[in-house]
Amino acid sequence: AIPHNEYAIECNKLLSQFKIAEKAALGGGGVNKNNSTTTETFMRIYQMDCPRATHRLLVMGVPEPVKNADGPGGANVAANVAETVQHFITTMDAIKLGQMAVDDLQPLLSDLMNALIQLPDTPNDFGPNHKVQKWLEKLNAMRAVDVLDEDDGRQFYHDLDSAYTEFTRYLRAK
Repeated sequence: AIPHNEYAIECNKLLSQFKIAEKAALGGGGVNKNNSTTTETFMRIYQMDCPRATHRLLVMGVPEPVKNADGPGGANVAANVAETVQHFITTMDAIKLGQMAVDDLQPLLSDLMNALIQLPDTPNDFGPNHKVQKWLEKLNAMRAVDVLDEDDGRQFYHDLDSAYTEFTRYLRAK
Protein backbone atom coordinates (compact mmCIF):
# COMPACT_ATOMS: atom_id res chain seq x y z
CA ALA A 1 0.00 0.00 0.00
CA ILE A 2 1.13 3.50 -0.74
CA PRO A 3 0.85 6.17 1.98
CA HIS A 4 -1.80 8.82 1.29
CA ASN A 5 0.67 11.71 1.08
CA GLU A 6 2.69 9.87 -1.60
CA TYR A 7 -0.53 8.98 -3.41
CA ALA A 8 -1.67 12.62 -3.45
CA ILE A 9 1.75 13.85 -4.64
CA GLU A 10 1.89 11.30 -7.48
CA CYS A 11 -1.73 11.92 -8.50
CA ASN A 12 -1.16 15.67 -8.56
CA LYS A 13 1.90 15.16 -10.77
CA LEU A 14 -0.15 13.01 -13.15
CA LEU A 15 -3.04 15.51 -13.20
CA SER A 16 -0.60 18.31 -13.94
CA GLN A 17 1.06 16.30 -16.72
CA PHE A 18 -2.37 15.56 -18.18
CA LYS A 19 -3.26 19.28 -18.24
CA ILE A 20 0.04 20.11 -19.96
CA ALA A 21 -0.38 17.32 -22.52
CA GLU A 22 -3.99 18.28 -23.14
CA LYS A 23 -3.04 21.91 -23.67
CA ALA A 24 -0.24 20.95 -26.08
CA ALA A 25 -2.34 18.43 -28.01
CA LEU A 26 -5.35 20.69 -28.35
CA GLY A 27 -3.49 23.90 -29.08
CA GLY A 28 -3.83 25.57 -25.70
CA GLY A 29 -7.46 26.54 -25.93
CA GLY A 30 -9.13 23.15 -25.96
CA VAL A 31 -9.47 23.32 -29.74
CA ASN A 32 -7.01 22.24 -32.43
CA LYS A 33 -6.13 24.08 -35.63
CA ASN A 34 -9.40 23.20 -37.35
CA ASN A 35 -11.39 24.29 -34.27
CA SER A 36 -13.14 20.94 -33.86
CA THR A 37 -11.47 18.73 -31.27
CA THR A 38 -11.97 18.83 -27.54
CA THR A 39 -10.80 16.23 -25.08
CA GLU A 40 -14.33 14.84 -24.92
CA THR A 41 -14.50 14.58 -28.73
CA PHE A 42 -11.12 12.83 -28.82
CA MET A 43 -12.30 10.35 -26.20
CA ARG A 44 -15.50 9.65 -28.16
CA ILE A 45 -13.65 9.16 -31.46
CA TYR A 46 -11.21 6.69 -29.92
CA GLN A 47 -13.95 4.98 -27.87
CA MET A 48 -12.38 5.74 -24.52
CA ASP A 49 -15.21 4.79 -22.19
CA CYS A 50 -13.90 5.75 -18.76
CA PRO A 51 -16.46 8.03 -17.08
CA ARG A 52 -14.80 8.13 -13.64
CA ALA A 53 -11.40 9.01 -15.10
CA THR A 54 -13.03 11.61 -17.35
CA HIS A 55 -14.77 13.18 -14.38
CA ARG A 56 -11.58 13.11 -12.27
CA LEU A 57 -9.41 14.62 -15.05
CA LEU A 58 -11.76 17.11 -16.68
CA VAL A 59 -14.04 18.17 -13.82
CA MET A 60 -12.53 17.46 -10.42
CA GLY A 61 -8.83 17.95 -11.06
CA VAL A 62 -7.80 16.51 -7.69
CA PRO A 63 -6.92 12.98 -6.54
CA GLU A 64 -9.68 10.70 -5.31
CA PRO A 65 -10.47 11.64 -1.71
CA VAL A 66 -8.95 9.31 0.85
CA LYS A 67 -9.52 10.00 4.52
CA ASN A 68 -6.56 9.66 6.86
CA ALA A 69 -7.28 7.24 9.62
CA ASP A 70 -4.77 8.24 12.22
CA GLY A 71 -5.78 5.59 14.70
CA PRO A 72 -5.80 6.16 18.43
CA GLY A 73 -4.80 9.61 19.54
CA GLY A 74 -5.00 11.13 16.08
CA ALA A 75 -1.35 12.20 16.04
CA ASN A 76 -1.60 13.78 12.60
CA VAL A 77 -4.93 15.53 13.11
CA ALA A 78 -3.34 18.70 14.51
CA ALA A 79 -0.86 18.80 11.63
CA ASN A 80 -3.67 18.28 9.10
CA VAL A 81 -5.71 21.07 10.65
CA ALA A 82 -2.71 23.42 10.63
CA GLU A 83 -1.99 22.57 6.99
CA THR A 84 -5.62 23.18 6.05
CA VAL A 85 -5.62 26.57 7.78
CA GLN A 86 -2.38 27.45 6.00
CA HIS A 87 -3.91 26.62 2.60
CA PHE A 88 -7.06 28.61 3.35
CA ILE A 89 -5.01 31.68 4.31
CA THR A 90 -2.59 31.36 1.38
CA THR A 91 -5.41 31.08 -1.16
CA MET A 92 -7.39 33.95 0.37
CA ASP A 93 -4.25 36.13 0.50
CA ALA A 94 -3.56 35.45 -3.17
CA ILE A 95 -7.04 36.68 -4.06
CA LYS A 96 -6.68 39.74 -1.82
CA LEU A 97 -3.36 40.53 -3.54
CA GLY A 98 -5.10 40.47 -6.92
CA GLN A 99 -3.71 37.18 -8.25
CA MET A 100 -6.71 36.26 -10.38
CA ALA A 101 -5.06 34.10 -13.08
CA VAL A 102 -6.29 30.52 -13.17
CA ASP A 103 -2.76 29.14 -13.23
CA ASP A 104 -2.01 31.07 -10.01
CA LEU A 105 -5.15 30.08 -8.13
CA GLN A 106 -5.81 26.50 -9.25
CA PRO A 107 -2.71 24.93 -7.58
CA LEU A 108 -3.46 26.78 -4.33
CA LEU A 109 -7.06 25.62 -4.36
CA SER A 110 -6.05 22.08 -5.26
CA ASP A 111 -3.71 22.02 -2.24
CA LEU A 112 -6.55 23.31 -0.05
CA MET A 113 -8.91 20.62 -1.34
CA ASN A 114 -6.30 17.92 -0.72
CA ALA A 115 -5.83 19.18 2.85
CA LEU A 116 -9.58 19.25 3.47
CA ILE A 117 -10.13 15.69 2.28
CA GLN A 118 -7.35 14.41 4.53
CA LEU A 119 -9.17 15.57 7.66
CA PRO A 120 -10.65 12.59 9.48
CA ASP A 121 -14.21 12.51 10.78
CA THR A 122 -15.60 15.26 8.57
CA PRO A 123 -19.14 14.55 7.38
CA ASN A 124 -19.74 13.64 3.73
CA ASP A 125 -21.75 16.83 3.25
CA PHE A 126 -19.06 19.06 4.81
CA GLY A 127 -19.80 22.56 3.51
CA PRO A 128 -16.20 23.79 3.08
CA ASN A 129 -15.44 20.80 0.84
CA HIS A 130 -18.40 21.60 -1.40
CA LYS A 131 -17.50 25.29 -1.71
CA VAL A 132 -13.86 24.59 -2.50
CA GLN A 133 -14.81 21.80 -4.93
CA LYS A 134 -17.24 24.11 -6.75
CA TRP A 135 -14.48 26.65 -7.37
CA LEU A 136 -11.95 23.98 -8.25
CA GLU A 137 -14.30 22.62 -10.90
CA LYS A 138 -14.84 26.14 -12.24
CA LEU A 139 -11.09 26.84 -12.43
CA ASN A 140 -10.40 23.43 -14.00
CA ALA A 141 -12.93 24.22 -16.72
CA MET A 142 -11.03 27.41 -17.59
CA ARG A 143 -7.78 27.79 -19.48
CA ALA A 144 -4.57 28.49 -17.54
CA VAL A 145 -4.26 31.93 -19.15
CA ASP A 146 -7.80 32.94 -18.15
CA VAL A 147 -8.26 35.51 -15.40
CA LEU A 148 -11.19 35.81 -13.01
CA ASP A 149 -13.01 39.12 -13.33
CA GLU A 150 -13.56 41.37 -10.32
CA ASP A 151 -17.03 39.96 -9.57
CA ASP A 152 -15.80 36.36 -9.66
CA GLY A 153 -12.80 37.30 -7.52
CA ARG A 154 -15.03 38.85 -4.88
CA GLN A 155 -17.38 35.88 -4.91
CA PHE A 156 -14.46 33.45 -4.73
CA TYR A 157 -13.03 35.28 -1.72
CA HIS A 158 -16.45 35.41 -0.06
CA ASP A 159 -17.01 31.67 -0.59
CA LEU A 160 -13.55 30.84 0.79
CA ASP A 161 -14.07 33.13 3.77
CA SER A 162 -17.42 31.53 4.58
CA ALA A 163 -15.90 28.05 4.10
CA TYR A 164 -13.08 28.98 6.48
CA THR A 165 -15.58 30.28 9.04
CA GLU A 166 -17.58 27.06 8.77
CA PHE A 167 -14.37 25.04 9.08
CA THR A 168 -13.31 26.84 12.29
CA ARG A 169 -16.85 26.52 13.69
CA TYR A 170 -16.70 22.79 13.01
CA LEU A 171 -13.34 22.52 14.82
CA ARG A 172 -14.64 24.40 17.86
CA ALA A 173 -17.63 22.06 18.06
CA LYS A 174 -15.41 18.96 18.17
